Amino acid sequence: MYRAIDSFPRWRSYFYFITLIFFLAWLVKNVFIAVIIETFAEIRVQFQQMWGSRSSTTSTATTQMFHEDATGGWQLVDVDVNKPQGRAPACLQRMMRSSVFHMFILSMVAVDVIVAASNYYKGETFKSQYDEFYFAEVAFTVLFDLEALLKIWCLGFTGYISSSLHKFELLLVIGTTLHIYPDLYHSQFTYFQVLRVVRLIKISPALEDFVYKIFGPGKKLGSLVVFTASLLIVMSAISLQMFCFVEELDRFTTFPRAFMSMFQILTQEGWVDVMDQTLNAVGHMWAPVVAIYFILYHLFATLILLSLFVAVILDNLELDEDLKKLKQLKQSEANADTKEKLPLRLRIFEKFPNRPQMVKISKLPSDFTVPKIRESFMKQFIDRQQQDTTCLLRRLPSASSSSCDHSKRLAIEENKYIDQKLRKSVFSIRARNLLEKETAINKILRACTRQRMLSGSLEGQPAKERSILSVQHHIRQERRSLRHGSNSQRISRGKSLETLTQEHSNTVRYRNAQREDSEIKMIQEKKEQAEMKRKVQEEELRENHPYFDKPLFIVGREHRFRNFCRVVVRARFNASKTDPVTGAVKNTKYHQLYDLLGLVTYLDWVMIIVTICSCISMMFESPFRRVMHAPTLQIAEYVFVIFMSIELNLKIMADGLFFTPTAVIRDFGGVMDIFIYLVSLIFLCWMPQNVPAKSGAQLLMVLRCLRPLRIFKLVPQMRKVVRELFSGFKEIFLVSILLLTLMLVFASFGVQLFAGKLAKCNDPQITLREDCHGIFRISVSVSKNLNLKLRPGEKKPGFWVPRVWANPRNFNFDNVGNAMLALFEVLSLKGWVEVRDVIIHRVGPIHGIYIHVFVFLGCMIGLTLFVGVVIANFNENKGTALLTVDQRRWEDLKSRLKIAQPLHLPPRPDNDGFRAKMYDITQHPFFKRTIAVLVLAQSVLLSVKWDDQAPVTGPLAAMSVVFTFIFVLEVTMKIIAMSPAGFWQSRRNRYDLLVTSLGVIWVILHFAITNAYTYMMGACVIVFRFFSICGKHVTLKMLLLTVVVSMYKSFFIIVGMFLLLLCYAFAGVVLFGTVKYGENINRHANFSSAGKAITVLFRIVTGEDWNKIMHDCMVQPPFCTPDNSTYWKTDCGNYAGALMYFCSFYVIIAYIMLNLLVAIIVENFSLFYSTEEDQLLSYNDLRHFQIIWNMVDDKREGVIPTFRVKFLLRLLRGRLEVDLDKDKLLFKHMCYEMERLHNGGDVTFHDVLSMLSYRSVDIRKSLQLEELLAREQLEYTIEEEVAKQTIRMWLKKCLKRIRAKQQQSCSIIHSLRESQQQELSRFLNPPSIETTQPSEDMNANNQDNNIQPETSSQQQLLSPTLSDRGGYRQDSTEAGKPQRKFGQWRLPSAPKPISHSVSSVNLRFGGRTTMKSVVCKMNPMSDVASCGSEVKKWWTRQLTVESDESGEDLLDI
Repeated sequence: MYRAIDSFPRWRSYFYFITLIFFLAWLVKNVFIAVIIETFAEIRVQFQQMWGSRSSTTSTATTQMFHEDATGGWQLVDVDVNKPQGRAPACLQRMMRSSVFHMFILSMVAVDVIVAASNYYKGETFKSQYDEFYFAEVAFTVLFDLEALLKIWCLGFTGYISSSLHKFELLLVIGTTLHIYPDLYHSQFTYFQVLRVVRLIKISPALEDFVYKIFGPGKKLGSLVVFTASLLIVMSAISLQMFCFVEELDRFTTFPRAFMSMFQILTQEGWVDVMDQTLNAVGHMWAPVVAIYFILYHLFATLILLSLFVAVILDNLELDEDLKKLKQLKQSEANADTKEKLPLRLRIFEKFPNRPQMVKISKLPSDFTVPKIRESFMKQFIDRQQQDTTCLLRRLPSASSSSCDHSKRLAIEENKYIDQKLRKSVFSIRARNLLEKETAINKILRACTRQRMLSGSLEGQPAKERSILSVQHHIRQERRSLRHGSNSQRISRGKSLETLTQEHSNTVRYRNAQREDSEIKMIQEKKEQAEMKRKVQEEELRENHPYFDKPLFIVGREHRFRNFCRVVVRARFNASKTDPVTGAVKNTKYHQLYDLLGLVTYLDWVMIIVTICSCISMMFESPFRRVMHAPTLQIAEYVFVIFMSIELNLKIMADGLFFTPTAVIRDFGGVMDIFIYLVSLIFLCWMPQNVPAKSGAQLLMVLRCLRPLRIFKLVPQMRKVVRELFSGFKEIFLVSILLLTLMLVFASFGVQLFAGKLAKCNDPQITLREDCHGIFRISVSVSKNLNLKLRPGEKKPGFWVPRVWANPRNFNFDNVGNAMLALFEVLSLKGWVEVRDVIIHRVGPIHGIYIHVFVFLGCMIGLTLFVGVVIANFNENKGTALLTVDQRRWEDLKSRLKIAQPLHLPPRPDNDGFRAKMYDITQHPFFKRTIAVLVLAQSVLLSVKWDDQAPVTGPLAAMSVVFTFIFVLEVTMKIIAMSPAGFWQSRRNRYDLLVTSLGVIWVILHFAITNAYTYMMGACVIVFRFFSICGKHVTLKMLLLTVVVSMYKSFFIIVGMFLLLLCYAFAGVVLFGTVKYGENINRHANFSSAGKAITVLFRIVTGEDWNKIMHDCMVQPPFCTPDNSTYWKTDCGNYAGALMYFCSFYVIIAYIMLNLLVAIIVENFSLFYSTEEDQLLSYNDLRHFQIIWNMVDDKREGVIPTFRVKFLLRLLRGRLEVDLDKDKLLFKHMCYEMERLHNGGDVTFHDVLSMLSYRSVDIRKSLQLEELLAREQLEYTIEEEVAKQTIRMWLKKCLKRIRAKQQQSCSIIHSLRESQQQELSRFLNPPSIETTQPSEDMNANNQDNNIQPETSSQQQLLSPTLSDRGGYRQDSTEAGKPQRKFGQWRLPSAPKPISHSVSSVNLRFGGRTTMKSVVCKMNPMSDVASCGSEVKKWWTRQLTVESDESGEDLLDI
C-alpha cells in the first residue's frame, strides 16, 4: 500500500486496500468459518456415538455403581474414592480430607509459581549454579513428594491412582524429583516444574468447569489435533520429495526443515517468503504449479483447518437440548427475582425513618381540630376527581354543540361513585354468568373438534398429502382436546391394544405439556408480581420520604421547572404515523428516514452533532499545532463544554443525579458522561502551555481523547454493542487466565533455559563475549535486491560502529516479564519466525520444538478459544444460546421472512402479441444463462492490463463495446416486455440499467476522447457488471446475502470499532507524535497527525508488524534525545505507555471486536444456509407465496385489503394449501386473525406471511416462553370469537328458516280460506251462472303460488342438522304424510295451486279427512276459522316435537 501511495494518488491507494481488507479479510474470509461451523454441526450427529454425548461437570472424586437394596432391587449409589482405604491413622486421614490441607497445598503451589516467576538472568559474573532458586525448588519438591506419599498412605495405591488428578500429580512428583538432580537441573525436565501451575485451576470452580467444558470431551479436540499433526507430516513429506533436489533452496533439504516451512505456512507468518524463495529456485517453467500448490495448502490450512477448531470449541460450549428449556425457565425466574429489588442507590432511603409529607385542611368547616393528613392521601382524591371530570368531559359533547346544562354534569359526577358500588355488587353474578358462558362455549368447541376428528378418522382416504397448515391445525386441536380431557373416557370397542397404548402415551405427553404450561404461567405471574412489588416499593418510598425522587434534593417532584426540563429532555420525533380511525400504523414513503430521526431525542441529536464537530476539530491537532496555542481549535472546545453543561443540567433537573429512579448516574454510561465532562472542563480551565512528557498534564490530554466514546452513550444501538462486549466478560476473563497460564508456563521454562543465551555480538565475525570490543566497519545496502557492481579494490559503502554484546532488539528471555511479552507477540503470530531462528541459531536446533509447541497451542487452541467464546457470548446475549433446534429454526425463519420481499416481476401480458413474446424470451432460462456467460466473458477481458500505450488495449476495448451493446439490447427487451414501470420495480433491474447506462456513457467517451481515464472507466464498468452475476445463482445469491446482511447488522459494531480507533488515534498523537523514525515508524507510518495515526492503527488491526511498531515507540535514551520541558520537543517514546497502548488495542480490536463480526456472519449464514429438511418454510414455499401475492396485489403496492386475504389463501397450493372441505375452521381462523390484528384495514406482504408462518409450525416446540403465551392467548381468543360468530350465523339461519316456514304456513292457511270462500260461493250462486273463466282472485292466488322462491321449497327442515343439509326427501307413496327421519319431523312438499275438488283438500291435510272438515265443506254457513284452527293445531304439534339427537350434535356445524 505504501508503494502504491508513492506511485498513485493517495486516495486511490487508501480506498482500494482498505476496502480489499474489509471485504476479503473481515467478511468473505469469515464466511468460511460460518460454512465449517454449520457443516460440522450437521455431521456431528453421525459421530455422536464415537464422541459420546455432552455431559456436565462431574467431580473426579466420586463415581457411581449398582448396589442391591433391602427389597432386592438395584439402585445407583455414589461411591467416594476419597474414602479411607489405606493404613494411615484416622487423624491423618481426616487431615488429608480437610479443606485446610487442600488450601495449604494450593497456596504452596502458588508460592512455588511466584518463586519460579521471580527467576532472572544475573549476568556472567554470577557463576554459582546452586543459587537461592535451586534450594527453594528442592524444598518445594520435597514438600509435594510428602504430599503424594501421604495421599498414597491414606488412600492406598489403587485408590490413589484411580483419580485422573492424582495421576497428574504423581507424574509431576516423579518429574520434579528428577529435575532437582544437579545434572538434570535447567534441562528439559524443567517442564515438570512449571506445569505445577496447572494445579491452581482447582482454586476457582468456575475456571475448573470452563476448562472441563472445553477440554473435558477430549475425543473431538484430540482427534482434530492428531489430524492436524498428520496433515503437517504428510504435506512435509510431499514437499520434501518435491523440492529436495532444487539447488540454492535450503528450506526443504531435510524433513525437519520441510516440517518447519509447512508449519510456517500454516500460521500465515511469512508464508509468502517461503513461496517466493521456492518460485525463484524452481524457475519460470514450474513456478505456476508451485504457486498453486502453496496457495491451495495455505487456503486449506487457514480457512478450513482453523475453522474446524472454532467449530469444535463451539460444539463443546453447546448445551444439550434437554437442558436448554430448563435453563430458559431458570433464567426467567432469575430475571423475575432481579426485577423485584430496587437498585441500591434507591434502597438507601429505607435506612432513614419514614417522614411522609403532611398537609393541613384549613377550609373544612368543623368545630373540632382537624389533624394533618398525608398529602398523597388527599392527592389521590384530587387526581381521581380530575381524571373523572376529564373522562366525563370527553364523553359529553362540546359546549358549543351541547344542550345539557351544568347541573346535569354535576349530577352525573355525583352519581358516578354510586354506580361503581352498584357494579361491584353485581360483579360476582356477572363473573359467574361469564364463566358459565365460557364453559358452555368450551364444551361446544370440544364437541365440534371431537366430531370432526371422528369423521376424519372414519373417512381416512386423503386424496393428496396434507399441507403443513392442516397438520399443525389438527395437532393443536388434538392437543387441546386431550388437554381438557374430552377424549379420556371415550374409547370405542373396536380399538386395538396398540391404538390404546398410543392414545395413552399421547395423553401422558399432553399432561406433561399441561404441567409445563402451569410452570410457564407461574413464571409469568411471578414476573408480574415482581414488577408490581417493585412499583409498590417505589411508591412507598415516594410517599414516606419527601426527598425521594427530588433532583439534588431541591427541585420538587411536580415542579414546573422540572416538568419543563422533562419535556425538553424527552422530546423526540414521532416516527410512527397511526390512522386515527383504525389505529393501524401507516407505511410512509420515507419511513427509514423517520425511524432514524426517532432513534434518539432531539437533545441527544444536538449532542451527537456537537460531539462529532468536536472530534473533527481534534483531528486537526498535532504536536506542531496544539489546541493550547491555536485559538481556532479552542472554539470547538468551548462549544463542546458549554453544550454538555446545558445538557447535563437539563438531564439532572429532569431525572436527578444519583438518588432518583431515572438518575443520570445509574449505569456505567452515566459515569462515563460525567468523567468526560469533568476532564474537558478541567482541561479548558487549565489549558497548560507546557506539557512535560510522562506528566499529569499529558495524562489529562490522553484522558481528553476519550471524548468520541460519548456517542456510545447517546446512541441506543451503540450501548447495545458495549453490553455485548462486557456481558460476556466472565468467559473472556477465563480464556485470558488460561492463556496467561500457558504463557507463564512457557515463560518460566524459557527463562530457565534461554536466559542470557540469546545475546550475540553485533560483529558477525566475533563469537565470544571476551572478543566483543572495539569497532568494526558495517556495510550499507540501498536495497536487499539491488546488487551493485564494484570495481576491483572498491568496497561497499558503510561506516564504523562499536562492537556490542546484546540481546536481539525486540525480545529476550532474561526475566519472566520480557519472556511473557515475547510470547504475547508470538501468540499473535507476529515475529515468531524470528524468535525461532534466533533460538535455533544460538541455543540449538532441538530447542526449536519449544516455540513450535507454543505456537501450535496458542494459535490452534488459544486464539480459537477467543473466537468461540465471543461467538458463544454473542449468541447468549441475543438469546440464541439457550434455544433448542426448533426454536433456532423458528428465529431463522422470522429473520428470513423479514428480508423476503414481494416479487418485483410484473405479470405476463394478456395477449399473445409482441410484448408477450419478448416476455417469454427474457424469462426463459436459456436467455438468462446466455447473459451470465456473456458477463463472464466480458470479465475475462480484464485479465490483461488496459494500458493506453499497449497495442492490445484497442481490440479489448472494442470487444467490450460489443458486449455493452448486447447488454443494452437485453435491457431494451426487458423494458418492452415488462413496461418501464414494471421494469423499474426490481432492484436488480435498476442496477442493470445503471451499469448499462454507465457503459453507454463510457462508449461515447471512448470514441470521443481516448486516454488512460476512459480505459479505467471501462474497467470499472466491467467490474460493476460482474457483481450482477451474483444474483443469478442460488448459492452465489445466498453468499452475497450473507455478506450484505452481515454488513447491515454489523453497522454499529463497525462504527464502534471506528470510534475506538479514533480514541486510540488521538491518544497516539499525544504519546508518540514525535517519536523518531525506526524500523517500522517512517514517513508513511507514524503518529504525527490523527489521519496518519488512523492509518497505522488500521494496519495494526490487520496484525501487520504491530509488535515492531510497538518496539519503535518504546525507544529510550541513549537512542533518542530527551526533553523534560515539553513532550513535543523530544523524539523519545514511552515504554510503559506503548506497552499498555498497543497490547490493549490489539486485544480489544483483534481478539474481541473482529470476532463479533465473525459471530454476526455465522448467525447470518445459518439464516440463509439450511437444507429443506431443516427449514420450516422452504424457498419453494416462499417463492410460491410471492407468486400468489403478485396475482392478488395487482397494483404492486405491497398491501392488499383484508377481504382479499380470503382469495389469497384459496389460491395457495402445496404445503401452504388450505383445504376448505377439511379445514374450513382453520380458514375462518386465519381470516379472522387478519381482521382482528389490522382492524379491517390493509395488510402487508409480511403480515400475511407472518400469520402463515405461525400457523405452519408447532408453537409448543418452536416458540419461546413469552412469545408462546402471547400466541396461545391470541389463538384462543380467535377460536372463541370464530365460534361465537359461527353460532351466531347458525342461529340467524335457523331464524330465517323458521320465518320461511311460518310464511309457508300462512300461505297454506290463506289458500284454504280462499278455497272455502270459493266453495261457499258455489253453494250460494245458482248453477246457471258461468264459471268457466277463473276469477281475478284465483289468478292472483295462482300468481302468488308461482312466484315463491325456489329456496323455500329446498330448505324445509324445522332446525338444521349435521346429518341432513339438503332439501326434504319426498316419498311417492306417502307424499301427504308428515315424515320423520333421525328424530326430525318434516313437512310435505311445497303446495301446488289450489283446485276446486275435495280430494285436493284431503291431500293438503295429509290424507286424513276428518268429520269436521267435511262439515266445513258441506255446510256453507259454518265458521271459516274452524278449518284454520285445525291447521294451526297441527303446526303447533309439529313445532313441539323434540329431537332424539343431543344438542351437541345439533350444534356441530
